[in-house]
Amino acid sequence: MTSTQTTSAPTDTGREITYSEAIREAIGQAMEADERVFMLGEDIGIYGGAFGVSGDLYHRFGAERIRDTPISELGIVGAAVGAALAGMRPIVEIQFSDFTNQAMDQIVNQAAKIHFMLGGAATVPMVLRAPLGSGTGAAAQHSQSLEAWFAHVPGLKVVMPSSAADAKGLLLSAIDDPNPVIVLEHKLLYRTSGPVPEEAVRVPLGKTNVVRRGSDLTIVATGVMVSRSLEAAGILADEGVDVSVIDPRTLSPLDDAPILEDVGRTGRVLLVQEAPGHGGFTAEIAARITESPTIYRLLAPVKRLSGLNAPIPYAPQLETASVPQVADIVDQALTIMKES
Repeated sequence: MTSTQTTSAPTDTGREITYSEAIREAIGQAMEADERVFMLGEDIGIYGGAFGVSGDLYHRFGAERIRDTPISELGIVGAAVGAALAGMRPIVEIQFSDFTNQAMDQIVNQAAKIHFMLGGAATVPMVLRAPLGSGTGAAAQHSQSLEAWFAHVPGLKVVMPSSAADAKGLLLSAIDDPNPVIVLEHKLLYRTSGPVPEEAVRVPLGKTNVVRRGSDLTIVATGVMVSRSLEAAGILADEGVDVSVIDPRTLSPLDDAPILEDVGRTGRVLLVQEAPGHGGFTAEIAARITESPTIYRLLAPVKRLSGLNAPIPYAPQLETASVPQVADIVDQALTIMKES
């Protein structure tokens, strides 16, 4: 059995940069192209950002366009909503996605709703970037995966790039979008590298990526779980199991057609996410599979592999054990194969 890999962003230049460099490059190119684009957030200026993403942008563009703010997430997002309504294109950086709790009124009740409540007479072209996920020893209040919260809100577009090329391309598309886009970046990906076009190549929002195509089992994964699923797919190939790996990339709006097509072809599916399973995003994918004719082509029940329904622990061993690892993905995939 053979597998093929597909990506949507051109990656034939041979140039590799990190995920965080790709994000910084996208912001820099967008700011060079459009004077309305600016950043605001805590410690994004001289300090360069909590995870170093804004880097030297302060020195390139100055304090007017790389704006350090007080510690007030509600105020930061509120300012961005107002600026967007006034014709600017703000990019908000929240230090940890957990802190968006402080700004949910502006995100959910204002940014997401204004375009619709004003009958389309106004737009809110703002981007909110925030790191999520575990693996850095940051414990329960700095390690959550809250993507299902945002994907549940009408009026918000939500993306979770899993590669450096997608981090750049999706962010550029998010900046272009006339209404709010939430960009959730996994902390463990910031230092990972990959081929990224030097040009400002957009990856369209709402387009699922078939990262690897196999014949026996479909794995649908998000964020850092995509790279873990690809590693698992390599191990499973040695066991004689040929696996597809699909990355939705945009959680809302969800492009489910490639997922349904691939699951219908393999007849088996494993849905992998870091967030707790209860009320999680992969439950939406499971529902779409079972509500479609794809259900009649299943050879085994839909299976989900999620983080534990518990706060992320501080102890490294417990933190690792609380979210899916490569071995867990391999075990679940082999179980599905045995049960079908």
